[in-house]
Amino acid sequence: MATSHRRRIIIGDVHGHYDGLVALLDQIAPGGDDQVYFLGDLIDRGPRSADVIDLVRFHHFYCLLGNHEQMLLQSFPKAGHSNSLQSWLHSGGNNTIASYRDWDQLLEHLEWIRELPLYKDLGDAWLVHAGLNPNMPLSMQTANELCWVRDEFHSIREPYFLDKLVITGHTITFTLPGVAPGELAQGKGWLDIDTGAYHPRSGWLTAIDIDEWKVYQVNVFDLKQQRVLPFDEVVTKVNPQSISSGLPHIVSH
Repeated sequence: MATSHRRRIIIGDVHGHYDGLVALLDQIAPGGDDQVYFLGDLIDRGPRSADVIDLVRFHHFYCLLGNHEQMLLQSFPKAGHSNSLQSWLHSGGNNTIASYRDWDQLLEHLEWIRELPLYKDLGDAWLVHAGLNPNMPLSMQTANELCWVRDEFHSIREPYFLDKLVITGHTITFTLPGVAPGELAQGKGWLDIDTGAYHPRSGWLTAIDIDEWKVYQVNVFDLKQQRVLPFDEVVTKVNPQSISSGLPHIVSH
């Protein structure tokens, strides 16, 4: 008797590019047994953040909190005044605000975002938006570390977990030494799949099947550019010393 094969699909930072996400999901064609996980940063910079959230909610896809969702929450606290609004607007939040049809839709999404988890343990893989502070135990890691950490995590010399791979978004892969636009980046116990969908140097939105180790990509600026590649053909290993040595590389928040 034939048995169905369940896939675990991880999707990197979408940043409001709804049409690219729809094309990517069409390419993946997830079935009822497949599990789809988003690493956060559904919103900001792209033109249709509200539609991206609606799609993820409609399909009941699993989603983590990203630093851009965190900035949104800090801009609209449940009580009191926030000084974070202008900072968020300058980080792409202005496009997110423009994507909402009314205030009620935004409030509904805020309540959903407040419930997003910071990480997901899949046993052999550990999903998080940005990474972990390598100098802190897991019990002490907060949203500040899990949603924002960069070089301190990417420069680790030994894996944080001995028995599982940490899969992240947050840091655009081509900002790491030796990584070209569209490539995934791999270090000591971690894999970064944020290929910079919103960035003019890339445009690639990436998903990875961590059971078949297959990478799906769509370019949000030209939806005809789509590709499915074996993992080994699209990943570059990053030397942690090249990061910790202070070699220059771009950082995008």
